[in-house]
Amino acid sequence: MSTLNSAEEKKPSYAAHIGLDWADQKHFWTMLTADGKCTRGDLKQTPEAIEIWAAELAQRFGGRPIALALEQVRGALVAILSKYAHVHLFPVHPTKLAHYRLSVCPSGAKGDPSDADLILDYLVKHPERLCCLEPDTMETRSLQFLVEERRKLVNQHTCQVQILIHWLKQIFPQMLEWFDNMSTPLVGDLLQRWPQLPNLQKASAKTLRRFFDQHNCRSEERIQQRLEEIDQAVPATNDAALLRTGNLCIRISVQLLASLRAGIAEFDSQIEAIYLIHPDRFITASLPGAGPALEPRLLAALGTNRERFESASNMACCFGIAPVTESSGKSRWVHWRWACSKFVRQTLHEWANCSIRTCGWAREHYDKQRLKGKGHHASVRSVAFKWIRILFRCWRDRLPYSEQRYLEALRTNGTAPSTPAPIVGESTSALPGTRWEGCGDFAKLAKVSS
Repeated sequence: MSTLNSAEEKKPSYAAHIGLDWADQKHFWTMLTADGKCTRGDLKQTPEAIEIWAAELAQRFGGRPIALALEQVRGALVAILSKYAHVHLFPVHPTKLAHYRLSVCPSGAKGDPSDADLILDYLVKHPERLCCLEPDTMETRSLQFLVEERRKLVNQHTCQVQILIHWLKQIFPQMLEWFDNMSTPLVGDLLQRWPQLPNLQKASAKTLRRFFDQHNCRSEERIQQRLEEIDQAVPATNDAALLRTGNLCIRISVQLLASLRAGIAEFDSQIEAIYLIHPDRFITASLPGAGPALEPRLLAALGTNRERFESASNMACCFGIAPVTESSGKSRWVHWRWACSKFVRQTLHEWANCSIRTCGWAREHYDKQRLKGKGHHASVRSVAFKWIRILFRCWRDRLPYSEQRYLEALRTNGTAPSTPAPIVGESTSALPGTRWEGCGDFAKLAKVSS
């Protein structure tokens, strides 16, 4: 009872509730005050107009808090409104509002002013289904932005590599045989200096050897093989129209790849600098298989607000790892979760995949899922679901993951493995008699470690 009363005391008494339908140029809002009066208006998307509007609200209600709901978690409007302490933001998922609109208006009719009314109606009638937007620490939010934008650059880099390979296959296919990776500075510099095979064949062997040496190519056998193949190569096509377009696309792709490599390196530097000073770094640094690329991403996904997740199940649902079951009558369908952050789900999936190479029980569980007939990705998601329970307890109690403590917990439960835990980096496929059951019950581990 005291917990309930304390929770109710934490909820502020809002002077007004506002539903805001945002747009690129102008927003529509509907406001309901504590005395039951409803007003409507519009607002331009400029810092000056929003500043005046927020100041008027603060003056009208004496600085008391105001609840404002909108269909946005990030964006220009949220960035501006977040600096006003008296405006409490409540993001509403667009899909949730779309289904709510159909329940209110089956015809599907919508408009900006009516959407503002609908958002306000949802905020007033279903406040328990909305969470106030509480920004995390500066270090965590910086990591969140940096790791997500870095991934976008990596995707662009992959796209440009595919474009480069596409055109090389048509006008310069020998490059794909001479070099294994088309995204390296070696290939880019070579194509910039000798964009076509005839240009490359005109270069002397001494010049080419010096070029390879400057790019850290030390294998004499490989260099000699390339020189011989360059001398014997034949142009793939003489089509002037194709060569004109292909050479232009290749040159642009090479330039973009160089810029993307530099950008990714700059992101890596910024991420590393912030990650090293993060107070929760010791948690993700203790996770097997994470490494320097996935540790900051995992830390950004977790955050520092320990009240964000009530349970490991809640975390698994938020991260998109928990499956979704749809049943009606005799039909039952289990599928993966669609309404989640795809980037966070990808992070957990990649980490679980890496962990099966270094963690004994993870490999054991993965092999069991494969023996049941499940595919690779379904088995990896099952491992990730197991990891979530451990990760949640480590994160909530601020404890690093320890294989030794975990084995002690298994021994206490009578489920300790019959063979020693594998050394990090050692293959676990050659452990036929190993038993790693009870791996998700990390809640009992805390009792052992305490």
